[in-house]
Amino acid sequence: MTQNRTVIITGAAQGIGYAIAEAFKNNGDFVAIFDLNEEASTSAAEKLGNAKGYQVNVADEESVKTAVEQVITERGTVDVLVNNAGVQYISPVEEFPAEKWDFVMNVILKGTFLTTKYALPSMKKQNKGRIINISSGHGIRPDAYKAAYCAAKSGQIMFTRVVALENAQHGITANSILPGPTRTELIEKQLPKLAEQDGTTIEEALNHHILGAQWMKRLLEPSEIAATALFLASDGASAITGEALGVTGGE
Repeated sequence: MTQNRTVIITGAAQGIGYAIAEAFKNNGDFVAIFDLNEEASTSAAEKLGNAKGYQVNVADEESVKTAVEQVITERGTVDVLVNNAGVQYISPVEEFPAEKWDFVMNVILKGTFLTTKYALPSMKKQNKGRIINISSGHGIRPDAYKAAYCAAKSGQIMFTRVVALENAQHGITANSILPGPTRTELIEKQLPKLAEQDGTTIEEALNHHILGAQWMKRLLEPSEIAATALFLASDGASAITGEALGVTGGE
């Protein structure tokens, strides 16, 4: 597998993003950790080694442009981009605050657009690149109280397909990973709110909203998502583009 590449990963200071960063670092790649929390990104980079943290607001064009240009100046190019940054807000549609809708859309959908926009020229210049967007099983399957999240993740899948189509002649692939229920802080924070909305216990909320009809009946580990990202960035995946690959535990 190609090593010593420059890999940008958004939202990589914790959770699935950090697991992906760790997988690429262990492969011999340099990882640029983009995160809104400067202290967290720096700490994660120091813990990993062969990595650097950057404070980036993925929903702000100037912030993204500056950070990507800084990575290219320091490293020469961007070989792999993993759009992982995401947020969640839970509410019935009729009570959903418009500003929270915008917040979720801006981080997930606009953030994916902006980082891709500014990474593509470097990839085109070398006629090679990998773009991997961490969408969700909820990008194709609805869930109550998650209207903005489901809509943004669905949009992310189609955006990925357009990027794949536009760049198929430039040695650049773009694919989405659709994780199923994964053991992260995000899910742990969701459960009490979901239980409150339904008037149920946290365990019932886990089974109903998170595990649902999943066949394995278990939370996935972030490392299982990371292994898939590493494969999609490999030479062995050079003919895979425009795909939405579920890593769900069966559903």
